[in-house]
Amino acid sequence: MLKKILIANRGEIAVRVIRAAQELGIATVAVYSELDRDALHVRLADEAYALGGQTAAESYLNTDRILAAIEQSGADAVHPGYGFFSENADFARAITAKGVAFIGPPPEAIDEMGDKVSSRKAALRGGCPIVPGTTEFVKSVDEILAFGSEFGYPLAIKAAFGGGGRGMKVARNADEVQEAMDSAQRESKAFFGRDEIYIERYLTWPRHVEVQVVGDQHGNLVWVSTRDCSAQRRHQKLIEEAPAGDLAAGIEEQMGEAALKAAAAVGYYNAGTVEFIYQDGEFFFLEMNTRLQVEHPVTEIITGIDLVEWQIRVAAGEKLPMSQAEVAARRHGHGIEVRINAENPAGGKFLPSPGTIGKLVTPHGFGVRFDAGYETGDTVSQYYDNLVGKLIVWGKDRPTAIARTIRALEEMVVEGVHTTIPADLAILRHLDFHAMEHSTKWVEEKLDLSDLDSVVVIRATEDEPALVERSTTVEVNGKRFDVKMWVPEQAATPPTGTARPAGKKATHHAAAGAGGSGSGNVEVPMQGTIVKVLVEVGQSVEAGQAVVVLEAMKMENQIAAEKAGTVKEIKVKAGDTVGAGDVVVVIA
Repeated sequence: MLKKILIANRGEIAVRVIRAAQELGIATVAVYSELDRDALHVRLADEAYALGGQTAAESYLNTDRILAAIEQSGADAVHPGYGFFSENADFARAITAKGVAFIGPPPEAIDEMGDKVSSRKAALRGGCPIVPGTTEFVKSVDEILAFGSEFGYPLAIKAAFGGGGRGMKVARNADEVQEAMDSAQRESKAFFGRDEIYIERYLTWPRHVEVQVVGDQHGNLVWVSTRDCSAQRRHQKLIEEAPAGDLAAGIEEQMGEAALKAAAAVGYYNAGTVEFIYQDGEFFFLEMNTRLQVEHPVTEIITGIDLVEWQIRVAAGEKLPMSQAEVAARRHGHGIEVRINAENPAGGKFLPSPGTIGKLVTPHGFGVRFDAGYETGDTVSQYYDNLVGKLIVWGKDRPTAIARTIRALEEMVVEGVHTTIPADLAILRHLDFHAMEHSTKWVEEKLDLSDLDSVVVIRATEDEPALVERSTTVEVNGKRFDVKMWVPEQAATPPTGTARPAGKKATHHAAAGAGGSGSGNVEVPMQGTIVKVLVEVGQSVEAGQAVVVLEAMKMENQIAAEKAGTVKEIKVKAGDTVGAGDVVVVIA
């Protein structure tokens, strides 16, 4: 068995892996950026090492710093989590070159399946049907226009090395192709470090159904369950279910077998997910995620199988503990997972909402689990993904699971940031969701969230005792140590602009991006980075027209004018960092 695991990640998934490893008696090592110095995953790990920097590129994507932490800590294995380096074959090779186990698939499988173009070829080789699209990288607008002329619109322009909906844009006609291509490449470069793209037909009302697979290094491969992940916004999942319901007879088993064939075609082992699009009784291979998925707990809750434990045991060279028949016998009941993101869903806009969590109270009860990367007092940064935590609920059947999830969400308390909970409740209560009539486009095209509001509660802090015990962090040669001491009382001063009488609510409404009630001052509604200015001084604009593109929490948001007029002044340029309420464009 492995002795010490370094988790090359942060947030909820780092916490998840740390807990699983500790239950196996394995020592854990965290790494952290400057912003994550006192994050939950750092507090829980047995050791922690500083990576420096704030952004992902400066810290969690800094290969040299992570390799140095591996050497300093003496870790004999690395778990990459999801995102960051989890699907980077070069990183996996760098790990194994040091004689350290990589808790993931072989680099060759990452190479082939991590590239969405070659993964389509592998799927065909394995016998999976694929959506019509390119099997080579697209390098020009003309190629996309030619594909659109042949197969029609809409079409999806997708990051070849992406995932989770990042770097995916939809062009509904030829006029939208250039901007969609540019935006897809920008997001892909920012989030994955590469900007290669490909295209495929965009189905009109599909469901997103995926299959969890796990293999060992002895040639054994099983599929654990299906999951329906159709409740999405911006091509990112909000709610996932296991198993996928309301499939045509025999489809689930066919998907499972197709997933195994696709995985076997690339010599896959460890945990992975094969994703399909399902529509009108047919399914098509979408992609394979060569890592643990965010939604893996919803499979765990209907099987009782700890997928992270299996990952660790497989990486240590052990065989899978169950056969396909034994895995199938473990599936019972229905599971629902709800992602709690720091976003403002008011009006259906889902604007990022970074900030400090003033209070976090998670739900409890029979069949309820909550996986989080934050606790009360922790800060959700604009520089990283905005997932606060995941609510996972089990029920004897789907109606019971839905009712229990609603009850649990109503119990949950999050103060200091907006969350997606109001939108999650609207989805779970909707008749379309109950009837399984939703699709990946349902939230944005059918679900009416126009009257949805969101409220943030911010409480003032109270004075501390005269002498208090304090915990702090020191670094010695880059290694983190936690120390405690008794210090004199200091008056607690709330951050500027946040102090309010205890219990008083502050309401923040989502906006299209313009502020001032039509004053002409276009304000940004959240902290972020300007990636593109869409207008010029002297240009005429209409009310609702986008004037800049703002990236916050790795998502692009078009900031629009509230009034028609002429652009008088542009106060920002691409690359500038702005804060909530900053004026970026003035319209006369």
